[in-house]
Amino acid sequence: MTILYTAQWVLPVSAPPIQDGAVAVRDGRILAVGPEAEARARLARFGALETVALGRAAICPGLVNAHTHLELTAFRGRLEGHSFFDWIRTLTRLREERMDADDLDVSAQWGAVEAARAGITTLADTEVSGAGFRALCQSGLRGIAHQEVFGPDPMQAKKSLFGLKRRVETLRRSETELVRLGVSPHAVYSVSALLFRLVIEYAERYDLPVAIHCAESQAEDDFLRSGQGPFAELLRQRGIAWSPPRVSAIRYLSDLNALRVKPLLIHAVRATEEDIGLLTFHGARVAHCPKSNAKFGHGIAPVSQMRQRGARVGLGTDSVASNNVCDLLDEGRFAQLVSRAARGDDRLAPAAALLQWMTLDGASALGLDDRIGTLEVGKEADLIGISLAGPHLEPVYDPVATVVTAATGRDVILTVVKGRVIYDGARVLTLDEERLRERLRSLAGRLSFPVAEGA
Repeated sequence: MTILYTAQWVLPVSAPPIQDGAVAVRDGRILAVGPEAEARARLARFGALETVALGRAAICPGLVNAHTHLELTAFRGRLEGHSFFDWIRTLTRLREERMDADDLDVSAQWGAVEAARAGITTLADTEVSGAGFRALCQSGLRGIAHQEVFGPDPMQAKKSLFGLKRRVETLRRSETELVRLGVSPHAVYSVSALLFRLVIEYAERYDLPVAIHCAESQAEDDFLRSGQGPFAELLRQRGIAWSPPRVSAIRYLSDLNALRVKPLLIHAVRATEEDIGLLTFHGARVAHCPKSNAKFGHGIAPVSQMRQRGARVGLGTDSVASNNVCDLLDEGRFAQLVSRAARGDDRLAPAAALLQWMTLDGASALGLDDRIGTLEVGKEADLIGISLAGPHLEPVYDPVATVVTAATGRDVILTVVKGRVIYDGARVLTLDEERLRERLRSLAGRLSFPVAEGA
């Protein structure tokens, strides 16, 4: 059966907006894109059409979220007011002591519900439990589930690698055409140089995508450049020797030869001109998470310079434990505004470029731009419908500008992944929202108790 999605506007990204447009989908792929009348005439030879008329709405490619932590969804609003270091420490303690595997699954699945309702069809997730991977598979969303590994003590590097391998090998049996696994040596302050080398070799051998939290904070910079700050102090308390390399995080990763696998560098807030040269030379990619960065006071990543020099940069929301919402439309608008403010340039990221940043550029950053990111014949049918009928969206002079400057995830009325309807405007069809809501509220009751002194 061929399905014809129609709307007042179709925004292909790869071509100008189409008024009174349509997108035809058959067997999970895009069969036609164009004015509705032309599409119907062209598709007559395929026989009966099922029409889904969205009316006063825009059909766009599915949004691509380049960095999330679905398993942390239950922590939304729980860790407000903490410094970055204390936020990490408290979150880790709560997750380890008060959440079991079922809790993490509920948390991750609720994150998938939020993403689907916001028109996010692809996510690059980072996790320690496998719950994000399972949630992606169960929800029907597309994604990469990077399995995190920690280990600042080089004496424990082989043990940490063994644990990572065991997790990956177990989960890899359940990979699908939509969801694959990757690995993530967490960050330079939580992974020893030896463990970095071992994980990079492992990823290279088995063709696993790599993601690394990198160049995120002043505390990380102090750790590398002077061997001071809370991360260095924590290592000293644990009896782990640390000799700072006195270079930036990206230079450090380059010196370890970790950039050879073209990793996804998460945040890169403190990237210097030299760093930008290194990451573009090696073909590393960047996940830009401006709201999370701003919330912690980390600063504004120099993404305009990165993009100007040819770096592949996707937009990420980070976890809702730090961002508070998984809404890429809102994230993109914030990214545009802070970039303009930081650079003093009101021409940065115009509407069409911003929509491309949320879709095709994110797909490119994840190596998926040959499959998704635009509405083009032959590509896989990841598409969303965004209502243009709300009072905050009227009048519509330019549909692209309206979508990127005024719409939010709450205006999404349809989410389709490879031709399968995941969200129909009323509910997510692949997960039991009411059951998850009840279980999440119960879990929140347990997470609300204060962490014991000395945690």
